[in-house]
Amino acid sequence: MISSFFNQGKRRFEDLSEQEILALAISSEEDDARIYHAYADGLRADYPDSAKVFEEMADEENTHRRWLIDLHKKKFGDEIPLIRRTHIQGYFQRKPDWLVRPLSIEKTRKMAEEMELQAQNFYEHALKRTRDADTRRLLGDLAAAEAVHSSLAHRLGLKYVPESVADSERAREHRQFILTFVQPGLAGLMDGSVSTLAPIFAAAFATGDTWQTFLVGLSASVGAGISMGFTEVASDDGVISGRGSPIKRGLAAGIMTALGGLGHALPYLIPDFWTATGIAFVVVVIELLAITWIQHRYMETPWLRAGFQVALGGALVFAAGVLIGSA
Repeated sequence: MISSFFNQGKRRFEDLSEQEILALAISSEEDDARIYHAYADGLRADYPDSAKVFEEMADEENTHRRWLIDLHKKKFGDEIPLIRRTHIQGYFQRKPDWLVRPLSIEKTRKMAEEMELQAQNFYEHALKRTRDADTRRLLGDLAAAEAVHSSLAHRLGLKYVPESVADSERAREHRQFILTFVQPGLAGLMDGSVSTLAPIFAAAFATGDTWQTFLVGLSASVGAGISMGFTEVASDDGVISGRGSPIKRGLAAGIMTALGGLGHALPYLIPDFWTATGIAFVVVVIELLAITWIQHRYMETPWLRAGFQVALGGALVFAAGVLIGSA
């Protein structure tokens, strides 16, 4: 019932004529060729070798389209009915390439293999719906071709992207992830976790009021997050440095800065002062350990050096906040 409501105005695949099946196959091959060209365009600047893979896959789809058009002209003439995937109930859909960006190497290859498997299933079902010998022969050939092409991304990858190039592309992709997300996020987390220690604990020990302390922590965290985010966006457009989108970096820095401060501000929603302060202290330790782990994991900083730097900075700021608040 619900399915029929959402599929109003769509045709069932079983109701398509032989001409309509050919028309659907033609439009599907055209769409897939465009998608592969879009993948190639999205990868060409950073991964030229992998871009060649999808250019050749687009050429394969265009070849299939020409075969189908030739058969349609032979059997039904030059007028091809306008029928697309969106017109058919339950027919597989392709995501627009802008919905899957930014494109990563492995994700794009997996999507290509999935596309070929779906195309194979289509031709196998279409083969059961036709009786004409020429049509059955072509649909059968295309089903067999798609079965082979399901590994085409892998085979072309071996041709254009040998293991040494693939390793280089993966390293470049990992480096871009670190530059765009990890570095600004880590800077924000350190700034939010460490710089807000002094005002939050100073307010706590100066007032003894958990609610006032929470308000100070909330304002300091949100203000620092906004400041860090805008600073990151304005400091570098990423074109020359290669650090990626300033908006993404700004969001990473701003969000992590706010979270770093809110982590030890939220415990002061607890009315009891010493309970709130004890939990806040534990949260600070967890935050500093997280910063140490991120530095070691992504920035390849040795454990001892990362731990010493983070612990020393955090301890000094914490002590300053307590001393100022107790004075």
